[in-house]
Amino acid sequence: MKAQPDADKTLSLILSRLEDMKAEETVTIDLRGKSAYSDYMIVTTGRANRHVGAIAENVTKSLKENGIKNIHVEGLPNCDWVLIDSGDVIVHVFRPEVREFYNLERLYTQGPGAAKAI
Repeated sequence: MKAQPDADKTLSLILSRLEDMKAEETVTIDLRGKSAYSDYMIVTTGRANRHVGAIAENVTKSLKENGIKNIHVEGLPNCDWVLIDSGDVIVHVFRPEVREFYNLERLYTQGPGAAKAI
């Protein structure tokens, strides 16, 4: 059994998989020291429901293959917004209009003590 990778390795793995799957407008937000629940948050976009689902399934499969345990996935049935919680890294995969509506990046990168996008 493989050991659990650290947050930076998990981040790198996920970003690589997102690039392979042609995810669009990927933003990484550094939450270290700002959040008790995660080190990084990734927000990205798929072109349509099928693309969002394919991205989420591919990222989840890759995490499992690399020894990440207790992955929690929400939103796969509709694929408007899929959340993948791997512990150290949380991934939000949106359809474009859903991402624009919720605008999570703004919530996490504005205001006093805001996390910074990297």
